[in-house]
Amino acid sequence: MRIHPKSSIIRHTPVIHGGKNHSIKSDVMDFSSNITPIGTPKLVKTILKKNIDNIQKYPDFSSSEVISNLTRYTKLDKPYLLVGNGAIEIIYNFCFAFLSKNIKVLIPVPTFQEYETAAKLNNCTISYFTTMNISENLDLFLSKIPKKGCVFLCNPNNPTGKLLSKNQILIIIKTAKKLSSIVFVDECFIEMVPDSNQSVILYVKKYDNLFVLRSLTKSFGLPGIRIGYAAASKQMIKILQKIKIPWSVNSLAQDAANVALKNKSHIKRSNYVIKKELNYLMNAISKINGFNCYASTTNFILIKTKYNSTKLQQKLLKHKILIRDCKNFRGLDNHHIRIAVRSHKDNLKLVRTLEKVT
Repeated sequence: MRIHPKSSIIRHTPVIHGGKNHSIKSDVMDFSSNITPIGTPKLVKTILKKNIDNIQKYPDFSSSEVISNLTRYTKLDKPYLLVGNGAIEIIYNFCFAFLSKNIKVLIPVPTFQEYETAAKLNNCTISYFTTMNISENLDLFLSKIPKKGCVFLCNPNNPTGKLLSKNQILIIIKTAKKLSSIVFVDECFIEMVPDSNQSVILYVKKYDNLFVLRSLTKSFGLPGIRIGYAAASKQMIKILQKIKIPWSVNSLAQDAANVALKNKSHIKRSNYVIKKELNYLMNAISKINGFNCYASTTNFILIKTKYNSTKLQQKLLKHKILIRDCKNFRGLDNHHIRIAVRSHKDNLKLVRTLEKVT
């Protein structure tokens, strides 16, 4: 018997992300994964240990307690909110629900690759807008927004660290609305932008073409738990609830989220470290010959280097440091790397090692 999968699946190639995998030793400092530099809240670890026996029970089908906590956290009512098994599940469900062969999609690049991958699996027509900073090309970007289509934005953008202002995002949303297009805004790093709040999450009540993605992975250090959420119009949320896989958010993930969402001080402490260490890394690495840091607003830095990114990654691994090789980002090449902001001790080791190996 010959199997005949969808043509989009045959063409599909999974995205390679940062973060340690099974082949990387546990004592390696992971600068490739953009997680909060202060780690997981202690109260989250405590509740996970306490509730470990709950793994023998089915989780809450609708994540009702998490939704209730999100209403307080976001100031949005329940019908505007959706919980998912990480931000990735929500991206794929969004594309499955709202994108198809006849839909045109606009994606600025370089950016997080899963938008492109998920859209391709639904046979969309994708247009790429190459820019390192949309703010400098906003009018041209607006002119490229398709009719009855979709625009993907990452704010702040991964991997460039560039941040669009709230007003700029709203201009994009309003322009897209006139064209009957959806604007998907990924705000997974928005809470790790010190001294600035450019989130448009509350505008989902005003603009029914706005979809906002959030994650607890980055801001609360929960990548192994997998839990994220989205905010959108009641209509869009209702549609996504229909196709959501049953019990996709496990009980321990819900427990972790319920504790994390009551711990906003964790975000404040994290941003204090990010602001200080981002400044240190930018200044220190820029002084090393062959490295040019792009100005960033958040907890990671994109760096252009005269060295081969793959070879540099391999050299640093020998010193138990893992960086993100950015050659697989559309719009970048093998002379770009990305590093996360970590503790000062770790950041100091990274700088000294870069000086040593280059």
